[in-house]
This record gives sequence, C-alpha cells and structure tokens, in this order.
Amino acid sequence: MAEALFVTRKDIVKYTNVSGGVDTDKFIQYVKIAQNIHIQNYIGTKLYDKISTDIIAGNLAGHYATLVETHIKPTLCHWAMVEYLPFAAYTVSNKGVYKHSSENAENVSKTEVDFLIEKERTTAQYYTDRMIEHFSFFAAERYPEYYTNNNDNVYPDKDANFSGWVL
Repeated sequence: MAEALFVTRKDIVKYTNVSGGVDTDKFIQYVKIAQNIHIQNYIGTKLYDKISTDIIAGNLAGHYATLVETHIKPTLCHWAMVEYLPFAAYTVSNKGVYKHSSENAENVSKTEVDFLIEKERTTAQYYTDRMIEHFSFFAAERYPEYYTNNNDNVYPDKDANFSGWVL
C-alpha cells in the first residue's frame, strides 16, 4: 500500500523553526518516522490508513480534512522535530559521518540540542493532547475507523504524556 505524508515541506516551515533554506532531503525521513511512530500511535492503524488512502486519491474531505489540518499537521510537525533535531548537524556520506560547521556560526552544545528537543516534545505533547481530546468528543460520530482496529493493528494511545524511561 502506498503511503502519503500528512504534511508538506511548507507545513514544516510554517509550524516549526526549520528554515526555508533547509534541504528537504535532510529532514523528510524524520517526518515519515514521526508519522509512523507518533501519529499512528495516537490515531490507530485504521484511521491512519484511511487518511493516507484519501490523501493519495486526492479526496481528503470533510471531518477528515479538518482533522488533518487542525490536529494532525501541527502535531506531526513537532514530533518530526523531536526526531530530526538530534541528527540535524550530521551528514552520512561515502566519506563517513561528519558534523557541519560554519565560519560565521557557532555549533550548539548537546545540552542546548537536548533543551530544543524537550521544548519540541512539550509542544508536540500539547497538540497531541488536543487531538486526543478531540477524539474523545467526536471519534464515534466522525471517525469510525478510530474504533475498528484489530489483531496486529496499532490501537490508539489515549495518553500523550512521556514521563521518561524507568529502569
């Protein structure tokens, strides 16, 4: 099954601090990762597949279009940043792995990158909470796929709070 991205490059630039000059190839895979891991986790496989199919067919409309525009896009953009930021300064090429630097800029420390990731995670969790709340009020009447997951499908997670790892 073909799978569509639920956001565009324009959405990423609009909702995050990613510069319009950043090469799409540098971050697009992190959008896909965030969509598969986070969005599918919160909307479930059946609704995820329905939205993907509608986007590919060019007929995303009604409540589904509103859901994508109002809830999924801002949520996905910030989860994508959580996934992208740890790797933003690095490139893997035939010559190995290297870190970018600039003559007129200063590289940030790991602590500063971790701070940015946590800020993005907080924002992503806020939008995720809003999306989950939206589902609690409207899923039964607007999105029947939300409740039809079975077997090895991902069932929607109804808690957006990440409280860290407990070992």
